[in-house]
Amino acid sequence: MTADFLIIGGGIAGAVAAARLAPLGKVVLAEAEAVPGYHASGRSAAVFLGAYGLPVVQALNEASREEHAARGVLAPRGLMLVGRREDEAAFRADAAALALDEIDPAEAVAEVPLLAPDRLAFAARGADGQDIDTDRLLQSCLREARAAGARVLTGARVAAIARAGAGWVATTPAGKIAARVLVNAAGAWVDEVARMAGVRPLGFTPRRRSMARVPVPGGHDARAWPMLIGAGERWYAKPDAGALIVSPSEEDPAPPEDAWADDTVLAEGLARFEAMTTAPVARLLRSWAGLRTFAPDRVLVIGPDPAAPDFLWMAGQGGYGFQTAPAAGRLLADLVAGRAPGLDPATVAALAPARFA
Repeated sequence: MTADFLIIGGGIAGAVAAARLAPLGKVVLAEAEAVPGYHASGRSAAVFLGAYGLPVVQALNEASREEHAARGVLAPRGLMLVGRREDEAAFRADAAALALDEIDPAEAVAEVPLLAPDRLAFAARGADGQDIDTDRLLQSCLREARAAGARVLTGARVAAIARAGAGWVATTPAGKIAARVLVNAAGAWVDEVARMAGVRPLGFTPRRRSMARVPVPGGHDARAWPMLIGAGERWYAKPDAGALIVSPSEEDPAPPEDAWADDTVLAEGLARFEAMTTAPVARLLRSWAGLRTFAPDRVLVIGPDPAAPDFLWMAGQGGYGFQTAPAAGRLLADLVAGRAPGLDPATVAALAPARFA
């Protein structure tokens, strides 16, 4: 099997790369699991927050907003930050970072009656938080890629990568794939892919994030509630199809693996959530975990490796993969095609793998 571009990884990073690169040449996407988006992309909190992340990430967020809207994957949600008296310093730092407006705690309780008025000392609100239909976005990218001639392989875990003339050969259960350019979009496994290819790893760290889906405590109707974040990002809760997704917001380092929720960490996060509410969590409907993979500077890595220009990084999405996907995909294609990127030069340089050289 031959291709111009072999993309390793079928999460949102690989899917949007396939959609953008397919018009530029023959694409083969190799996904290790039985379905695309099985790992981090299938376990996302599914929210768009323009002010979330470092300034470089925020630039990608804003550059992605218009395409998200055009694809019809966004829905209004809103964001509310809450804190106790002892959380004041963390609350004010978070409110400033997320560009939220402080509101009277009584106003917050009126909007979210689950909040305990005797414990809620601070609240801030913003309208920018939006739900992302992550499955619709992932599948639309894959449809675009296939329509442009890309081939999407599942159950095709890459076992070895070798140089072959002016390109690469990857060994998979689907056979050997020869390609002129290799795109590393392997999520938590990106450094492992680099090692297989003989390219210097950049020091990515997968970090576990546990989540639970629970009935709304107290029997409230949460459909119109905003996403709730505890000051210091010590927990969050987000309405989800008549229930709530609650997370302890942990970022514990983990090996690349099929992650699972840490019961102790999850229980601690649920307790922090319950400490701000009038009713306890009665039971869990489901729990899971995903790996958010960060570069050392917590900024995405997009573009050619300085020592191997035919090895492209599309990595380090962390917790920003879906919300940055449109702009990240466009940047990768612009770099491949030799076009002037739509992003400003400082942002492009801040995303480039060469920053680690």
